[in-house]
Amino acid sequence: MQSHQEQDQDKALRKQEWQARCDLAAAYRLVALFGWDDLVFTHLSARVPGPEHHFLINPYGLLFHEITASSLVKVDQEGNVVQAGGLPRVNPAGFTIHSAIHMGREDAGAVMHLHASDGVAVSAHRDGLLPLSQTAMLCLDHVAYHDYEGVALNLEERERLIRDIGDKSMLILRNHGVLTTGQDVPETFTYLYFLMKACEIQVKAQACGPTWIPSDEAIATTRDQSQSLGKAAKLTWPALLRLLDSKNPGYAV
Repeated sequence: MQSHQEQDQDKALRKQEWQARCDLAAAYRLVALFGWDDLVFTHLSARVPGPEHHFLINPYGLLFHEITASSLVKVDQEGNVVQAGGLPRVNPAGFTIHSAIHMGREDAGAVMHLHASDGVAVSAHRDGLLPLSQTAMLCLDHVAYHDYEGVALNLEERERLIRDIGDKSMLILRNHGVLTTGQDVPETFTYLYFLMKACEIQVKAQACGPTWIPSDEAIATTRDQSQSLGKAAKLTWPALLRLLDSKNPGYAV
């Protein structure tokens, strides 16, 4: 028999989980809206509030614009499905990548990984992300790199993933794609937007011919100014939800 305090705690955790589900479902649909999805592949995840160390991820087989809060799959750190709202399958590569970050970083409330073309193009560039735009310079101090090892099915790669990302919020997976992490879905998506926009600008700029690199002083100044980048989520996320509600509502069911 639960005490009133335990019942209140359970109720609060369920409410927090539902909010995480709604935010994550919204993030999936926003990825589709921006054209960053890759059929049923790639993956976004969110930590489930509570002591169990579970996280939410997409059911393997749904397109991103189809994801709803209740369709998300809850898994444990071993990849076992704890709760499925429909399709009980998860992408094995998704489990490898996301479990690594969630297990290795206590501050990783959400993790987002994409194969979007411009992100993959920059990941394959010898010099990685270059300071060709203000957007890129705002990202530079947050970016780490991880070398390609094949499709992420080897659980041993998790140790190297967490080693390479360190305390950064953005990870460029060489020849593969991009990844961001933050304290929650809104912050993680905001990092993702800035990183993807920086990659898109770089691809376009390099296609135009020789590029201009700002001074070291300007790059250093912008790096310093980027330290509060994640806080932009307080403004960006409500605006993004309004955009989604006008374009593809129905995620919060």
